Amino acid sequence: MTESWVNSAERIGADLHLELSGPGGRRAALIRALRDAVRGGRLAPGTRLPPYRSLAADLGVARNTVADAYAELVAEGWLTARQGSGTRVAAGVLPVSSGRRGNAGPPRHAVRTPVQAPLRAQGPRHDLRQGSPDASAFPRAAWTASYRRAVQEAPSEAFGPGDPAGRRELRETLTEYLARARGVRTEPDRIVICSGFAHALRLLFGRGTREGPGGGGVLRGPLGVEAFGLGFHRELLAAAGVRTVPLPLDEDGARVEGLGRERAVLLTPAHQFPTGGPLHPERRAAVIDWARARGAVVLEDDYDGEFRYDRRPVGALQGLDPDRVIYIGSVSKSLSPALRLGWMVLPQRYVEPVLTAKGEREAWASVLDQLALADFIAGGSYDRHVRRMRQAYRRRRDRLVAALAEHAPHIEVTGIAAGLHAVLRLPPGTERSTLKAAVWQGVALDGLAAFRHPRSPAAAVDGLVVGYAAPAEHAYGAALEALCGVLPPG
Repeated sequence: MTESWVNSAERIGADLHLELSGPGGRRAALIRALRDAVRGGRLAPGTRLPPYRSLAADLGVARNTVADAYAELVAEGWLTARQGSGTRVAAGVLPVSSGRRGNAGPPRHAVRTPVQAPLRAQGPRHDLRQGSPDASAFPRAAWTASYRRAVQEAPSEAFGPGDPAGRRELRETLTEYLARARGVRTEPDRIVICSGFAHALRLLFGRGTREGPGGGGVLRGPLGVEAFGLGFHRELLAAAGVRTVPLPLDEDGARVEGLGRERAVLLTPAHQFPTGGPLHPERRAAVIDWARARGAVVLEDDYDGEFRYDRRPVGALQGLDPDRVIYIGSVSKSLSPALRLGWMVLPQRYVEPVLTAKGEREAWASVLDQLALADFIAGGSYDRHVRRMRQAYRRRRDRLVAALAEHAPHIEVTGIAAGLHAVLRLPPGTERSTLKAAVWQGVALDGLAAFRHPRSPAAAVDGLVVGYAAPAEHAYGAALEALCGVLPPG
């Protein structure tokens, strides 16, 4: 016969009486009741609370109501949750008033709030947000050597106004490198240097004019986009008057068969952002066929194509049809976003319009940085750095997977064959509370919901997008421990 929660309190948690009353519904009432039990001393620090299911059955409420209440109190610092240890009253939380004075110091009634609360003001101690490489791993010595050579060997005209197309030295070097490493087919005159992907979007779509949506740029909407992507890019496009049409995603990438009368489509074919996985070969061919039939263009965001671990390299989509694909890359993931260097590989018909949009002089990308990058790539330093970081990030990926398997085996981790981040699938209804808990525990994380297109046909899924590249190596272990500490229990 199954034991009731009350009869098994010593094994699974504390037996206590809770009165659920007051405004705000059952969840708000349960949160108030638990806070009052802690403040009044009926729940002492370290006391283990019953599991969601047991307390829900005892109180006659839904399991999610208890889970949300626990998560809210974890986020506020009243409770702690750890896999294998359950949910407990936080060690530093003291009653509002006890009237006793001990050897340890002042009366316990002096503490009215959880000791974890100040962490919010201090900012995150562990940065696990996506999008950034390990800043401490920047190859300072090799970059300094390339920069010194570039300055010493640069012709005098390099110190004048910059060519908006970018330095010829860099465009020639990129032509060779992109062909060798990514399968891109181009020549120097079809490459335009920019400051990164966002700058490329601004040049391509401009800003809306009275001529209509997207009328001020090289390209016009509507633009097909993947159902999950960076909200910043969607906002940039919306500001330019470009209507975006979300495409559903599955394990094979974007469902490109849904494309219709769009004038262009933006894809991350090598590694879908943020869910992971490459675009299936049949869909790669299908989107090229669509572009040819419609006279449309494909924008390829190759944001981290250099980093793959458990799969064969996936070449650039651009190699299938250089006249129908605009290939966009940068060094923001491979080296550093601080360099502000990127490139567009354009079909010939778009080169002059993009240069016109950019202006007569280079106003974005440092000419000296361009020359240094050309030397850095040509001398082999870039390849060596990428190989070294590929190994380092793979080790970090493996440590993340191992930590989750040990401390949170109920959490599914996906999108780990390539890139600098992983997606953690959470139990339904727990993403928001998990992010709150992370803030109070000093862990910076991204929720999956933030990347979902507001008109996405896909159902909302709770999850975290965990960047395992950003923390310095010496801080990574503590960051993983903190991450596991804020995940919802199974």
